[in-house]
This record gives sequence, structure tokens and C-alpha cells, in this order.
Amino acid sequence: MDEKFKAQVDGLMEKYTELLLGEASEDLVEKVKLWALYTHIAKSMPALAKHWNETYPEAKAEMMKVIGDIKALNEQHRAQTSKK
Repeated sequence: MDEKFKAQVDGLMEKYTELLLGEASEDLVEKVKLWALYTHIAKSMPALAKHWNETYPEAKAEMMKVIGDIKALNEQHRAQTSKK
């Protein structure tokens, strides 16, 4: 993969995370990547997501925690932004 392209996509993910959550630490960017990928798979290939969930219940629980974290941080960010 071209390094310039990778850097550009990394910048896109960083900005997306910042706009979604109000900040873009490395940890948050990684969580947003996981959330976006899982959400896309669950919508485009629900049988695959269901199979993965059943095969790896501990991973499913961790993914649900990531999804919950992203949702809570987004709601917090939107509430702070709407007050300004």
C-alpha cells in the first residue's frame, strides 16, 4: 500500500473521529475504526456478523462495549456542541 495514501486515509479517520467525538486520540481513532468496520459488516452481511457473534461471544461483548463507548462519547460531544 502506498504510504502517502495510507497517511491520507489515516488523516481522514482522525478528522472523522474528531468530528464524531470531539477529540481524536489514537485509542479513540482505533475504536472508531472498529466500530465503523463492524457496523458496515453488520449492515451489509448480517449473516457474517451473526456467525462471528456466535463464534466469538467474548469478542462480541467487547465490540458491544466499543459501540456503547462511541455512542456515549458522541452524545456527550453533541450535547456540549449544542450548548455553544
